[in-house]
Amino acid sequence: MIATRGPSKAQRLLAKLLRQPSEWDSWYTGLEGERKVGRELERLTPHGWRVLHGIEKGNGGDIDHLLIGPGGVFTINTKTHRGASVWVGDTMTKVNGGEPKPYAAASKTEADYVRRVLGRHCEFPVPVEPVLVFVGVASLHRAATSQHTVRLYQEREVAALGPLTGRLTPEQVESVYAVARHRRVWLRA
Repeated sequence: MIATRGPSKAQRLLAKLLRQPSEWDSWYTGLEGERKVGRELERLTPHGWRVLHGIEKGNGGDIDHLLIGPGGVFTINTKTHRGASVWVGDTMTKVNGGEPKPYAAASKTEADYVRRVLGRHCEFPVPVEPVLVFVGVASLHRAATSQHTVRLYQEREVAALGPLTGRLTPEQVESVYAVARHRRVWLRA
């Protein structure tokens, strides 16, 4: 886990006191954002949803969260940008008007990956959708396009996935969850 690989609390405190930026600052900010989103997703479990966090992939990357339930499977990609104004198009994202970042495209690629992996191990088609969740942003705007292939939420809005139904039966939810929680499924993909 990332929290155990970084500098100690004393090292982080010293860097803060000396106002020295650390390469771990962005990692810890991201980790805190993922934890916030994880807590929101866990609130859906009493309603038939299953949640997995920090799924390691064989290529060294990870899937922040996987939400499995009556409404299908959702890959949750978490981005923390405290106080920022975020604009999201079909494939690119701009934070405070800066350089475009491929957040939406990466989320679609991640959902395709999950669909392929789960499809190899489940006896039925597994519906997978990408979700981008922004944590701590001041504003979130979606470009007015017709494609909208990635769902967009702020951290407190992610519970909107809870009422979705009609994609997986309770038995299928448990079957997908049983496959998805095995580490070797993802590491060998």
